[in-house]
Amino acid sequence: MDALQSVAVLAAHSGFLEDGILVQDVRRMRRRYLSSWTFPWDVMAVLPTELLCLLPGVPRVPGVPAARANRCLRLPRLFEAFDRCETRTAWPNVFRMAKLMLYLLLGIHWHGCLYFALSARLGLGTDPWVCPSFPRLLRRYLHSFYFSTLVLAMVGDTPAPQREEEFLFLTAGFLLAVLGFATISGSISTVIVNLSSAATTFYPDTGPVRRYLRAWGVDGRLAGRVARWQQHLRAQRKLPAEWEVLQHLPQGLRAEVAASVHLAALRRVGLFRNWEHGVLRQLVLRLRPQVFGPGEFVCRRGDVGREMYFIREGCLAVVAEDGVTQLALLGEGLYFGEISLINIKGNMAGNRRTANILSIGYSDLFCLGKEDLAEVLAEFPCARAAMEAKGRELLLRMGQLDTGAEAAALEAEAEAERQLQGLELLLRDGDRDEEGAGMGTGQGHGVSEP
Repeated sequence: MDALQSVAVLAAHSGFLEDGILVQDVRRMRRRYLSSWTFPWDVMAVLPTELLCLLPGVPRVPGVPAARANRCLRLPRLFEAFDRCETRTAWPNVFRMAKLMLYLLLGIHWHGCLYFALSARLGLGTDPWVCPSFPRLLRRYLHSFYFSTLVLAMVGDTPAPQREEEFLFLTAGFLLAVLGFATISGSISTVIVNLSSAATTFYPDTGPVRRYLRAWGVDGRLAGRVARWQQHLRAQRKLPAEWEVLQHLPQGLRAEVAASVHLAALRRVGLFRNWEHGVLRQLVLRLRPQVFGPGEFVCRRGDVGREMYFIREGCLAVVAEDGVTQLALLGEGLYFGEISLINIKGNMAGNRRTANILSIGYSDLFCLGKEDLAEVLAEFPCARAAMEAKGRELLLRMGQLDTGAEAAALEAEAEAERQLQGLELLLRDGDRDEEGAGMGTGQGHGVSEP
């Protein structure tokens, strides 16, 4: 408690928020502290009440601890410090367990001090219940601590009380044990439950999936794949629902957190290597992480394309129709699936997938939806040109690009552009004629003089 007395000095120099702005003016901070409800408590906590022991008739041994009881008025500051540490620490459940153990030890310590003070008042060693008159003070403290542990733990292996004061003290101790230890035990149970619920929040619960597979008689091979995928998520700390965890944060702060986690991986993608930091921060909010297991198809040829993928980690293969023959390998930093999303002139596949993509091992991908991709490409035409060039090259290699249709589309686009320019010229000439006619009419009315 003595260590907390310095907090009173710091409290008078602690900034505070006013209309969301941090106030650091010394006079305003001091005025706010002096008018707060904590100031009288801090004053009473620092009063030198030990001087009361100098008065005649005050017993020395029980009097000194009782005279320092005003230090306990600093407990709200201790609880405030605990709350702040629990918010900032990376291991909140461990901190809660340590805090509960501290409360437990403090309760036993204070109860032992009261037991020793009562024993000193009744006379050390005068009966089997009171503390024996050991020569060393440490031995007396250990005996008092042990006695209080037995009482508060309700073990019951204590000497029978002999006097009225002893009966009252022991009864109060048992009642305190029933209430206090039940509260502490419940808090410990809550911490343990929170440990499991925190894991369930980040990772999907395996129990319902296992029961579903068992209820429908899914074969063991497929059930094993599901179990291995879930085990991989936990072992490699892959969070499939990470956006749900961050959804309560403001958008700007959520973008900062997402950029801190994924920006390094996003820069390894060749398409985004030269993009600005601010653009990538906005893009990272549109990406959804997905994990594919070994032998799992990311997309199949002929499927309707609704998203494109960026390889963050892992290895994928472009396979033939048999699903075994590997035509090409895709590694970290590459992307695919954009051909079915962007409008490449002459694309005979339309919005259908043009290849089978198979995950060889566990692959960590970023997924970007069609609408989000359209918004990104509308803002950055250079990225659209690069993606269209790569897509046209792939379509030519696969024989899926109709060059005649592409040339016709380009010619039609150029013709439409010429017609639009001609229409703009006609409109501009018409505006000039109207302006000239208006000026001539104004001059004709203005020449009539007497």
